Amino acid sequence: MKAVFIAYNQALTEKIEFILDRMSIRGFTRWNQVQGRGSHTGEPHMGTHTWPAMNETILTIVPDEKVNELMDKLRHLDSKTEMQGLRAYVWSVEDAI
Repeated sequence: MKAVFIAYNQALTEKIEFILDRMSIRGFTRWNQVQGRGSHTGEPHMGTHTWPAMNETILTIVPDEKVNELMDKLRHLDSKTEMQGLRAYVWSVEDAI
């Protein structure tokens, strides 16, 4: 199993959920109204007058065989919506209940 952490502009929420639904990835935890800024070119998402956008994040645990497809779909979405901001990270899950 792998953990996939996805941070994205809240405007992409429906598109991210659509990807998860189409891949039959049912379980996830989402954090709403998350602040942050991109490490290279992204604008801050702080929920302020100056930087009004906000992020959301999702953590999902997926079988190893779904990780590459999920990341490919997220990369494709990011390439179509670069100005929105989307990052995803994968790491191994050692144990779970």
